[in-house]
Amino acid sequence: MQREKSESFFSKAQQLIPGGVNSPVRACKSVGCNPLFIERAVGSKIYDVDGNEFIDFVCSWGPMILGHNHPAVVEAVQKALANGTSFGAPTPLEVELAELVTEALPAVEKVRFVNSGTEATMSAIRLARGYTGKNVVVKFDGCYHGHADSFLVKAGSGLITLGIPGTPGVPEDIVKNTVSIPYNNIDILEKTLRDDSLDIACVIIEPVAANMGVVLPQPNFLQKLRDLTSELGILLIFDEVITGFRLSYGGAQEKFNIMPDLTCMGKIIGGGLPVGAYGGKKEIMAHIAPEGPVYQAGTLSGNPLAMAAGVATLKILKEPGFYQALNDKAEKFANELQQLAAKYIPQSTLNRAGSVMTTFFTGKPVTDFDSAMKADTEKYSFFYREMLNQGIYLAPSQFEGTFISAAQSENDLAKTLEKTEWVFRKMTSR
Repeated sequence: MQREKSESFFSKAQQLIPGGVNSPVRACKSVGCNPLFIERAVGSKIYDVDGNEFIDFVCSWGPMILGHNHPAVVEAVQKALANGTSFGAPTPLEVELAELVTEALPAVEKVRFVNSGTEATMSAIRLARGYTGKNVVVKFDGCYHGHADSFLVKAGSGLITLGIPGTPGVPEDIVKNTVSIPYNNIDILEKTLRDDSLDIACVIIEPVAANMGVVLPQPNFLQKLRDLTSELGILLIFDEVITGFRLSYGGAQEKFNIMPDLTCMGKIIGGGLPVGAYGGKKEIMAHIAPEGPVYQAGTLSGNPLAMAAGVATLKILKEPGFYQALNDKAEKFANELQQLAAKYIPQSTLNRAGSVMTTFFTGKPVTDFDSAMKADTEKYSFFYREMLNQGIYLAPSQFEGTFISAAQSENDLAKTLEKTEWVFRKMTSR
């Protein structure tokens, strides 16, 4: 496989951009190689600057649920582009997307659009603090809610990929207002939330964790969380940046029938363009300026290109049978992948939620941050590099998800399984 052009771009990028990348995981440090530079993508495939073709299971870290360059999304963006790229003013498209979002997500009555998932979660906790008059945020070990200061305590995603326990530059005065507790541990959850010495404004959670790899909530965990927060007057925030419009049209809250007070969104609602959003009950959202005193703003919020892409995407996702077909395809693929792993790599565990999954190279169940950390990252690194050589593009981290898109064909998945078996055989002979 030719990589000369990617290597050249990376060498130049390192002189101009910290680490040569604009998001740390992309540097591929944890998998022992340099990144590919991507030139184009269509459907289920991406193509690097050297002309290599890959079946894409990263899907831009989730949002390309329809596949790349879907004709309806491209047409919608082109139509919006002809009218201008940004106005810094209200547009009909943001009203249309807001209507689709509030109709889809059971717990969202009003929504505010922003530009990223980080902006959405950051704004949601500011709103929670402003609404409750309290300061402390409770999160869960290994859950990643963006790179705002408050969230970089025992966070997932790139921090655990790169082995960064926290980060310099975050003042202790901010960190002291964040409490991080184990995911899926009901006893510690209840003890923490009932601690009268804490001034808890909100609890934020990925209803299905997807930034320490995919980790599902244990039975009754989310319901207990909802019951406790309701009883104690603590706001519950679902970070559905990944699960929103991925697990179902109504997100994880519809799938599990648990209604949070606030919901954070991103990824899919922009159809591949930069976007984020947060929303919830009307009485809480009424505290946001200009309706209320909690300030949050953004020149590019509600950008017409992102809104157009989002509207086009959600209209397709809304079509009857879309999620049934996608989840059935993902289930079949996961089952066959598990069979291969059981045959060749018994020290592995596959976790799946709908059309996103993670194969952990550990023989123990993965139910929280500590058990995820027991995965063999060296084994994953070898697996990643060998799969890349076979034309399969996976996340360059053990602690991320594998995304199935509607564009992936039976032939794509069959080829991926064939290549996986070849790599698994190679791993057993090492």
